[in-house]
Amino acid sequence: MPGGKGSKGKGKGKGGSGGIGPSGGQRLARTRLQSKKQRTQSSRQWLERQLNDPYVAAAKRAGFRSRAAYKLAEIDDRFHVLKPGRRVVDLGAAPGGWSQVAAERVRSVDGKGQVVAIDILPMEPVTGVEAIQLDFMDDTAPGRLTSMLRGGRADVVLSDMAAPGTGHARTDHLRILGLAEAALQFACEVLDEGGAFVCKVFQGGSERALLDALKRNFAAVRHVKPPASRAESAEMYVVATGFRGASQGL
Repeated sequence: MPGGKGSKGKGKGKGGSGGIGPSGGQRLARTRLQSKKQRTQSSRQWLERQLNDPYVAAAKRAGFRSRAAYKLAEIDDRFHVLKPGRRVVDLGAAPGGWSQVAAERVRSVDGKGQVVAIDILPMEPVTGVEAIQLDFMDDTAPGRLTSMLRGGRADVVLSDMAAPGTGHARTDHLRILGLAEAALQFACEVLDEGGAFVCKVFQGGSERALLDALKRNFAAVRHVKPPASRAESAEMYVVATGFRGASQGL
């Protein structure tokens, strides 16, 4: 996906979820970089943030590929869209955190549910996930994903797609809105009645046209900023449940 990063996580055992406590209830000592050589200020700030982020540490301990795994885990803990046996499509899946969470929760690792994933970037194999490397905006992508699904239908469509940032807020907003609209169109084509759609948007909610389309096609539409989403980040997620069955138009 254009900038399709997407990773997420949850679960019990290796990557358990229920009652996620990134710091394990302990106060973590702040780490500072010792050397200032050959690093820009922005690079230093990013590295220090990573070193001191409890979700980064928790993801490493749990075996998740990125801290973003906890975003999906927290969303699902609240809305319960990833139930055992469900068929899931993960758009913008690399490096695989969201796919890890989805595979565990729908039990595709046990051969019950199914998770298919796509990203423009390469992704190391994830147990219980069928993945392809392809830009979701490629004309052939929707058809290829559909052909991979059992019965050609899905119960859940996830999208953590994000275009590379330009530094210009309006441009970045329009880019992520375009990805959200493409993901919604695909969801309306592939979801079974009662299905769910989880998609990244920007803070402030969706544009009116997108929000109207969501409300026409789903029984309930909510915006959420999971605790794992950094406070300074403009990202939010729209969670649409109860797909009405036949597309009501976008």
